[in-house]
Amino acid sequence: MISKLDESVSVSLAFDGVKKTIAPKVLIWKGRFYLIRKVGLHHKFRQGRTLFHVFSVASRTSFFRLVLNTDTLHWKLEGVSDNLAN
Repeated sequence: MISKLDESVSVSLAFDGVKKTIAPKVLIWKGRFYLIRKVGLHHKFRQGRTLFHVFSVASRTSFFRLVLNTDTLHWKLEGVSDNLAN
């Protein structure tokens, strides 16, 4: 089950200059580091003039929904689930 959240988090992001893609690599939430093992869906949407990037990612034990505000470059954690099958 996914828990809905609205918390600021820190995210390390990698840019691939050849493929022209970006991908979150590390999430820091409540003082814990989560290595991102898989990036699932990525989509964009606008609210007014602000563009948001939404990433569905998974660590070894948890699933996260991360949102990047491109105006402020701040990250939000909008959802988390720790029910991943190993």
